[in-house]
Amino acid sequence: MINWDHNATTPLRAEVAALLVDRLAAGHGANPSSVHRLGREARKRLEQARTQVARVVGGEPREVVFVGSGSDAAALCLKGAYFARAEPGRTRVVVSAVEHPAVLKAAAQLERHGARVTHVAPGTDGRVAAAEMAAALGPDVAVCSLMWANNETGVLQPVREVAAACRDAGIPLHVDAVQAVGKVRVNLRELNADMITFAPHKFGGPAGVGVAVVRRGLPLEALVPGHQEDGKRGGTPSVAFAEAAALAYALADTEVEAWEARLRPLRDAFEAGLRATLPGVHVHGVAAPRVANTTLARFDGADGEALLVALDLEGICVSTGAACTSGSLAPSHVLTAMGLSPAQAHGAVRFSLGREATPGEVERVLAVLREAVPRARDAA
Repeated sequence: MINWDHNATTPLRAEVAALLVDRLAAGHGANPSSVHRLGREARKRLEQARTQVARVVGGEPREVVFVGSGSDAAALCLKGAYFARAEPGRTRVVVSAVEHPAVLKAAAQLERHGARVTHVAPGTDGRVAAAEMAAALGPDVAVCSLMWANNETGVLQPVREVAAACRDAGIPLHVDAVQAVGKVRVNLRELNADMITFAPHKFGGPAGVGVAVVRRGLPLEALVPGHQEDGKRGGTPSVAFAEAAALAYALADTEVEAWEARLRPLRDAFEAGLRATLPGVHVHGVAAPRVANTTLARFDGADGEALLVALDLEGICVSTGAACTSGSLAPSHVLTAMGLSPAQAHGAVRFSLGREATPGEVERVLAVLREAVPRARDAA
């Protein structure tokens, strides 16, 4: 099997798997809120994991909140900040039109609570202009959200410029860094944002845990009430998964440069091969800065789902967009926001390489596409 769907999830790293096996086999099942010795030991391990994340992300341990997933973290930040700050005259939310569905659906929920949501469209390259995001801000805005790296195109958004504009306007900014961690340096203090969220399963950690880093002093209303996680997220946390998240994050952060140096030439060779051997191929986001592993290619006259099935039959795993929208017949909201028609958007396939990709995989995927694309076009 060739797994080129790493933007959906990544294999568990051996080091992280070993830690989880050790923790689960040892039966470390005490509640970190308990005051007896086993509870105190669990609390110590949980706080060590929190400190490790804080050290890498450039925050303070008390700013790190462990939750259930990246979507959980995004909802906490966007909705939690809104509920804590909304008041008459300040009920607007600003997001980009290419955000992950977790953010867009959270914003839609806020609309049902009386919020007004401004969606800032990207250019045809998939990148939102910082000036347009800044122009959308105002005293009526309760919170703003902008992803760092797009999950479909890999395009890097101008988060630093938008963070500065939000800071000047006194508006808290949430940055969805789910697709950025391990691919670019993610540092809360350097970015000067108020909230950053990520999902460890995107960089070698387990699914079932997410992380929100919330600037100290920022009002945030918990979506799940409780005393845990400094009152920001109720429920007994999984200590083992928090430790696994911290380890995966630390490992990924040390390998950013090596990851980039290894995958960018492979991704570029793949895109060059597409253009050289197949007519009617368009790579979206290529004119903007992108993470090094992602290609969103559109094949004129072919259906993306048909290509996905053809590749899968050959042992090649890819995607037609966000994994969380799999099975939906709706076209990619990212591509339609970039100006494509629904018919054009349906012809797109996302290839997202992993850290163990090889030149041989590039050759194999290109060879299969040379056969599959003409057949898909004939069938259409």
